Amino acid sequence: MNKRSSWALPYFIFLVLFVVVPLVLIVVYALQDASGHFSFSNITKFFTDKDALSTFALSIEVALENTALCILIGYPVAYILADKSLNRSAVTVVLFILPMWVNALMRTLATAELFTMAGITLGKGTLLFGMCYDYLPFMIYPIYNQLAKMDKSYAEAAEDLGAKPLQVFTKVTLPLSMPGVVSGVMMVFMPTVSTFAISEFLTNNKIKLFGTIIQENINNSMWNYGAALSLVMLVIIGITTFLQGKDSREAAEGGAI
Repeated sequence: MNKRSSWALPYFIFLVLFVVVPLVLIVVYALQDASGHFSFSNITKFFTDKDALSTFALSIEVALENTALCILIGYPVAYILADKSLNRSAVTVVLFILPMWVNALMRTLATAELFTMAGITLGKGTLLFGMCYDYLPFMIYPIYNQLAKMDKSYAEAAEDLGAKPLQVFTKVTLPLSMPGVVSGVMMVFMPTVSTFAISEFLTNNKIKLFGTIIQENINNSMWNYGAALSLVMLVIIGITTFLQGKDSREAAEGGAI
């Protein structure tokens, strides 16, 4: 126990029990049929199930729309927060953290109740509003952190060379902030695809997302197909995470070029 590496043992045990073992179980269940025999039938069923494919396509559509909304709103906010001439108080930054101190389910229920009190019909519009409200901080803070630690000498050098404010933003600030944008996209897009509680409460279960199908299969004891759907989602997350890491490195290396 005198070695520093020994202190990592509890974290290693936690990682094995709550990350590795569940992932292994998902793979095992996904590659078995109802009788416990090895089979790819659950995977092939997803690609032939029209309902699952249409729900998946709808989930991607909603995730893209929500991510676009979060970028359009979040980037200007992050830019203002990171600019000392526009925001001189650290309290302003904390204000955007405050909603995250409240449980996401409670925020969603409160949002749905506000729509009901206002007589607004629950549907795709209310779903996008609620998702944007829930996930906006996850878009703001990666961008804010990237902009805050950015070397201001690049922008100053561009201005000295005669670049106009818009050119400085498009040629210097925006490219250098792209790793933060990519991180924000990952933190918004993938949870949006896999969520189910937000869509249930903000649409009265009129709109089902991919996470809802997974939940329904698990609740109906269809463990194998539910695990197969979860495996599909994990593969997509893995691919996008790999691409995110690659894009972030390229953006960081090629920033102002």
